[in-house]
Order: sequence, then C-alpha cells, then structure tokens
Amino acid sequence: STETSSFVFAPPQTPSVEIKGSEQRFPVHRIYCVGRNYADHVREMGGDPNMSQPVFFTKPADAVVPSQSKIPYPLATSHLHYEVELVVAIGKKGVKIPMEDANRHIFGYAVGIDLTRRDLQSISKEKGLPWDTAKALDHGAPISAITPIRNKGSDGDDESSSSLFSLDVTSKISLTVNDETTPKQEGSLNQMIWTVEEVISHLSHMFTLQPGDLIFTGTPKGVGPIVAGDNIKGMIDGLETVEMTLTAEEEE
Repeated sequence: STETSSFVFAPPQTPSVEIKGSEQRFPVHRIYCVGRNYADHVREMGGDPNMSQPVFFTKPADAVVPSQSKIPYPLATSHLHYEVELVVAIGKKGVKIPMEDANRHIFGYAVGIDLTRRDLQSISKEKGLPWDTAKALDHGAPISAITPIRNKGSDGDDESSSSLFSLDVTSKISLTVNDETTPKQEGSLNQMIWTVEEVISHLSHMFTLQPGDLIFTGTPKGVGPIVAGDNIKGMIDGLETVEMTLTAEEEE
C-alpha cells in the first residue's frame, strides 16, 4: 500500500483550493474543462455554435494557482490568452448522473481563468491534434476560493444540510486587464450552451466524477492576449474574485 511504500523521491503535495469561510481546503482530483460553451465565443473563434457542440478537455490537477499569484509567462508561446470561467467543484462521486440529480454532486463554485497558448491551439486545430500543449500548461488554472453551496448536516449527510449559496444563472461574468473600466470579457451565465447540470450529466457519462474534481464550464466572448506585467481579474456576481499578475518568463 502507499502508506507503507518507500518512494524514490518525495511525492508531490496534493493540489488544493481555498474554501471561503473555512480553514479546510478542497483537494483537487482532476480538472475537466468545457470548450465552445458560449455561442458568441464559438463565433469569435471562427466556429458555428449550431455545428460545434461543446467539447471536453483536461488540465493537470497541479495547474491550480491561488488568487493573487504572480505567474511566469509560459514556455513555448508568444500568444497567451485569458479565458474567464465559472468553475464547479464536485463533492460527491457519481456516474451517469441524471440532470435532475446533478446539483446533489456540487460542493461549490469558484471563478477560474483558463490560460491558453492560443498559437499552439491554432496549430492543433489545423492538424486535428489534441489541445494538451495549448491548455495543460504549468500554472494554467488560476482559481478563486470556492464558495460552498451548503452546510453539511450534523451527521455530515447532504440530506440534512442547509443551503449556503444558490447560483443565479443571470449572474454577470467578466474579466478585466490592468483595472480598465471596460471589461475585456463580459457576459451572463445564462448564455452557456450547456447548463451546469447538463455539463455534469454529459461528463459523468464518460468519466466517473469524484469528490475533488473541478469543472471549468467555458468562457464568453472577448478572449485576448496578455503580456508580462499585466494584472488580470476574473469576476462572477456572488463569488470570490480571482486575480493574477503575469511576470516575465521563468529562467531555467
């Protein structure tokens, strides 16, 4: 067993995310992401939302970075883009989850930024290749503290829990660069092609969802490049803000 195993080097720490109002942290199992989930963003990327169904891709768990972080400009790109997203934190295991049961599997919500090497993504699209090099980059998933949606009951059971937060699908989602008064990205959560419940249900028919999974649910229109020195803020009404500063490329 791993408890008695001897490793050739120290295993990495479990990636985790801050939880609003708690000293406990949310351990990250996997990061799933939804692409092409806002019609206007599909159009700005040259696609047709009627022909382009949302797609799934992943990022490594250790891509999570807390808000207020300084992030080095990634390797192998000269065209780094921001994408602000609603993030769903899963708190209950599930497979083939019906849409009407999806909310029972949600632990809480956060705001995330899907950092993307757009030049590498363009090459991948042209050649029909996976998006891993474009999306699964180091420090590629800055995220705010998670806002839990319920208090566990005294026995730890969901059925005896009380509500803490309810997501308003009309909430505004936006992103600013360098405190500009006009957001670079601005939209509403009700513009998503697949709802949160539909995303959870679709995903759980391909993977067994586990406590600790994070789901980045897609980005509205207005994506664009950032450079070293830029300060980026992602916001959704009612949730904690995610903020990051891009620094020069890391030296070897």
